[in-house]
Amino acid sequence: MLQFENVSKSFWTGTQRKIILEDASFEVQAGKNLGILAKNGTGKTTVINMMAGLEKPDQGKITRDCNVSFPLGFMGGLDTKHSGTENIRYIATLYSLDPDEVEAFCRWLCDIGEYFDMPIGTYSQGMRARLSLALMLAINFDLYLVDEGMPSTTDVGFNRRAGGVMREKFQHSTLVIVSHDAEILSKFCNAAAVLHDGQLYFFDSLQEAKALYDYTG
Repeated sequence: MLQFENVSKSFWTGTQRKIILEDASFEVQAGKNLGILAKNGTGKTTVINMMAGLEKPDQGKITRDCNVSFPLGFMGGLDTKHSGTENIRYIATLYSLDPDEVEAFCRWLCDIGEYFDMPIGTYSQGMRARLSLALMLAINFDLYLVDEGMPSTTDVGFNRRAGGVMREKFQHSTLVIVSHDAEILSKFCNAAAVLHDGQLYFFDSLQEAKALYDYTG
C-alpha cells in the first residue's frame, strides 16, 4: 500500500544536521491502522508529509500503490483570501468530484453558518480545523494521514457528526497517525511504532511501543 525503501531525510539547522529518518524501510499494510509515537521536534510532520508526497526524501524510494490523503490539518492547498465555498468547490474539481455534493457535505459537517461563504482568513482556528476535517472526509481515500490527532471541539453536534463519518470511513480504509500522545493512538490504531533518533521501531502492540517511548524520555 505505502512503502518506504531505505529512506533518509535530514535538515541543516544552522549549527548541526538534524536527522529525521536514517535508512528507514517499512510498509503500511492495508487495513492495519498505524500509530507512530514521537516527541515534539523529532520530525513527525516531516514523516507524514513524505507519506503524502508533500516532501521528498534525501535518499531512498517511497512507493504509493493507493490513494493517499493530504495530512489532516494541512491548509497549504487552500487560499485564505477566498471563501470556504470557493475553496471546497475548487478542490472538488481537482479530485473530479461533484462540487455541489462536496459543498453540501462540508456545509453540513462544518455547520459554521455564514462563515462558510466568507474568506478562510477570517476563520477561527476551530473553524479551520472543522473545514480541514470536512474536506478530508468528503473525499474517499484508501489511506488517511493524521498529524497529531483528530480535532476536538466543544461543539457536541459537530463531534457527533464527525465521529459517525470517521467510523464509517475508517472501516473501509487505512489510517496513519503520528502523535506525542499515546492515548490518541489507542482510540484508532492496531499497530504501533516509535520514532526516535532517526529510527522507526515497530511493535505488535501500543503498550510495547509506549514502554520504549516512555523510556526514551
